Amino acid sequence: MGLMNPIIKDYLDNITDDSRTQPLEKILTTIETAFPELELVIKWNQPMFIHHGTFIIAISHSKKHISIAPERYALDMFEETFTQMGYSRTKEYLLYPWNQPMDLELIKKIVAFNIEDKKEMTRFWR
Repeated sequence: MGLMNPIIKDYLDNITDDSRTQPLEKILTTIETAFPELELVIKWNQPMFIHHGTFIIAISHSKKHISIAPERYALDMFEETFTQMGYSRTKEYLLYPWNQPMDLELIKKIVAFNIEDKKEMTRFWR
């Protein structure tokens, strides 16, 4: 994947389970590559992508899954897709089990949706 962004590297270096780093790196670098206009930051101990000071998406992990957090409105807009694909979600997160293949194209669609939907937004959160 070439030279890794130091923010991604620092985040992954703090994960004690090596089997978790590759899927997280793949998601983070996919977003970073597909959307170079986004700024990658760490807030609340998780990587977040922001655009003109507005939150776009965050990625975090737990023992059972990767959490994709684009805010509830974006999750609601893709609810039918998640259901068709068999993905679970909470009010605020799309949950990717570690043993399930990741749909990186879906993640890119969610990010693109938020960038467009929030282009006039002046606050961090929706």
